[in-house]
Amino acid sequence: MKRILFVSKGENDASTRYRGQQYYPYFHKADYHTEHVKVSGGLKSFLNTLKQAYQADVVIVLRKTFPAVLTWLLRKAAKKLIFDMDDAIFCSSDGSASKTRMKRFTHMIKVSDHIFAGNQFLAEKALAFNDAVTLIPTSLSVEKYKAQTERGNRFVDLVWIGSRSTSKYLKDILPELETLAEKHANLRLKIIADFDLPEAKLPVMAVPWSEENEVKELLSSDIGIAPMRDNDWTRGKCALKVLQYMAASLPVVSSNVGVNGEAVDENTGLLINSLNEWQDAISSLIDGQIKRAQMGSAGYQKVSQKYDINVVFKRMLTVIQQL
Repeated sequence: MKRILFVSKGENDASTRYRGQQYYPYFHKADYHTEHVKVSGGLKSFLNTLKQAYQADVVIVLRKTFPAVLTWLLRKAAKKLIFDMDDAIFCSSDGSASKTRMKRFTHMIKVSDHIFAGNQFLAEKALAFNDAVTLIPTSLSVEKYKAQTERGNRFVDLVWIGSRSTSKYLKDILPELETLAEKHANLRLKIIADFDLPEAKLPVMAVPWSEENEVKELLSSDIGIAPMRDNDWTRGKCALKVLQYMAASLPVVSSNVGVNGEAVDENTGLLINSLNEWQDAISSLIDGQIKRAQMGSAGYQKVSQKYDINVVFKRMLTVIQQL
């Protein structure tokens, strides 16, 4: 049985869960043994990673880059090295250039046997340094979203799923949502995250994120929203929240940025190009229940055909088998 080692900064990281852990049962069925090692902090942690990498047949590094000497040691230890990225890790989180991050990124790309890129923007960045690049979009198990949850009649819930680190994108459009709530008394903002918005001037339902309740809360919502700024960092995002909305049969209202603009089309939602478009777009869905249902159904079909875990895993497994 071949052994695959996943290397990441932590087991609870979204990249680890969606780019690694969710594939474990599929690898097991394909006669691969999977293990994970957390590498963060000191030398002891990295030495443990090297030991496990030496024993593995394939090492898949999820998003994590290292100083040059550590990258070189990992390359020496790994029989086959795959680098998987679902973020623009070569720049700062505000989209500005970072010499240190770019240096680590280019070194990792150059020494890897293959690159898994989460979207076309990331793939093109990697192709500048390595020809062995495969587009592996972030996927999800559509089967998990088949359960039916009763949607309430009192509110039309706009849902946003994310974390405190990305709350700035939601706050960018908060004034638009507050104005919208003055026109639609039944509008509510549901936040599935690790923070609340007590200052918001509209009804807010804050739900602490957990892997157990995220699907239930999405299924009981009405419209998924995905505001984003336009820079290199956001262009590197892989549209996970949009895919989750679509899997939950929700119409999507999203900034027309990066891969969000590819996942969302006229059949599955509405794309926003400027701040003043948010109110009209959401308002048209609040008043159009049939339109919401049609877009939600189309979104479910699209994510089932292109982003379901069974579809994406086959592409990933083919590359690993060829290596």
